[in-house]
Amino acid sequence: MYLLVTKITVQLPRGLQARNTTTFVYKARSFSSDVTLTKRNDSSNGKEIMKVMDLNVNNGDEVTLYVNGVDEKISMDTLKNFLLNK
Repeated sequence: MYLLVTKITVQLPRGLQARNTTTFVYKARSFSSDVTLTKRNDSSNGKEIMKVMDLNVNNGDEVTLYVNGVDEKISMDTLKNFLLNK
């Protein structure tokens, strides 16, 4: 197990507004790995809707995604692709 870290420029048309945040958190919760999302100096548990909403992530914002756990690779790939709107 290793900590996977990647910087992403969010490419979701409305950023992480309510619907996209719900989808992101649903995807994060489907994995057993720990997920942390940071924007500037603020960070949140990627599995808590209100914490992710508090980051106020908009299209074009740079965020850092940290994933650590037994299924970290697939978790990182899934969440990264979602934030890149793929």
